[in-house]
Amino acid sequence: MSSLTARAAHWQHSHGCMLTFHRAAPAAEWASLPNRNFYLNLDYLDRLLSSLKQDGWEVATVEDITGRLQRGEDGSRLVNFSVDDCYKDTFELVLPLFRRHGVPVTLFVTTGIPDGTMPLGWAGLETILARRGRVTFEGEIVRLDTDTAKQQWFAKISQTWDKGDFDGKYLKFCEANGADPEKLREEHAITWEMLEKLAGDPFVEIGAHTISHPRVSELPPVRAMQELVGSRDRLRSQLSIECRHFAFPYGRSADCSERDFDLARDAGFASAATTRKGLLQPGQNLFSLPRNTLNGAHQSLGYASFLLSGLAGLAAKVLGRV
Repeated sequence: MSSLTARAAHWQHSHGCMLTFHRAAPAAEWASLPNRNFYLNLDYLDRLLSSLKQDGWEVATVEDITGRLQRGEDGSRLVNFSVDDCYKDTFELVLPLFRRHGVPVTLFVTTGIPDGTMPLGWAGLETILARRGRVTFEGEIVRLDTDTAKQQWFAKISQTWDKGDFDGKYLKFCEANGADPEKLREEHAITWEMLEKLAGDPFVEIGAHTISHPRVSELPPVRAMQELVGSRDRLRSQLSIECRHFAFPYGRSADCSERDFDLARDAGFASAATTRKGLLQPGQNLFSLPRNTLNGAHQSLGYASFLLSGLAGLAAKVLGRV
C-alpha cells in the first residue's frame, strides 16, 4: 500500500478528529506575548473555523462525537475543539468567536482556577515580563528591551522554576519585583460567575480537567481519584450540570496510562481525552481519546490539515512522540 493510499484508508475509516488549545489572543497582541506559543492567534482561529465550514467539516461536542463513535456512524468529517484549563480569555474572546461561527466548543475546566486555589504563576510571570523593561531575577537586573528578550527570559525563568516548587519561586519573584500575585491571578482567571453564564449556552460543553492540574500518572490512586471526582463534583455543585467528559492534564503517554484510563472510567465519566496525536478510530477506547494540540508555533491551515488527516498522529508514533 502506497503512503498516499495508506493516508486515504486511515482517513476514510476514522471517526473524527479532536483539536485542543489553551489560550487565545488578538492578532495585534499575539506577537508580543512572552509565552506566545501557548496562545492561538484569534485571526488564525477565525480563518480555521471558516475553512472547516467551507470544506464540509462539522464541529461537534465530545458528547456528540463519542456517541456517533459508539453507534458506528460515519464521523470522518467530524471535528471537536476543546479549551483546556480555561482562563478569562476563554470567556471574553474564544466563546464569542465560536458563537459567531455558530459552532460548539468544549471547555475542560481546572476548578482550582475559578476557586482561586491556583496562583497561575505562568500567566503572572508572563504579564510581569510583558509590562516591564527590566526585572530582578536571582538578585540580578535583567533588561527586557525587546519582545525577543521577553520571550527568551520567559523561557529561561520558567524552565528554571519548573525543576521544583514553581509556585514558591514565582511568589518570591513577585515579592522581589513589587508585583501583587493575587491581582495578577485575577487578571487571568475565569470566574464561577463567567462559567455560570456559559453553563446553559447551546454552544458550550463543559468537562472536567482536575482540581489542581497535576500529572495524574504521578499520583497514588486515591489522590488521583480525588482530582477526577473532585473536579466533576465541583462543577456540578457550582453550575448545576452533569459533567460527563474528562481531559487529562498534559495528556502525553508519560502523563496518563492504562491505570489512569481505568480510574476515569471508575470515576463515572463517559470519556477521557489525552493529548496524544491521532484520529478517532473504530473500536476506540473512550477513556484514551487522542487530541491534537494547536498552538502559536503553527498558524497555517496546512498544519491543521496535517492534524486532521491523521498524518501528524502517524508521524508521532513513528518518532515515538506520544
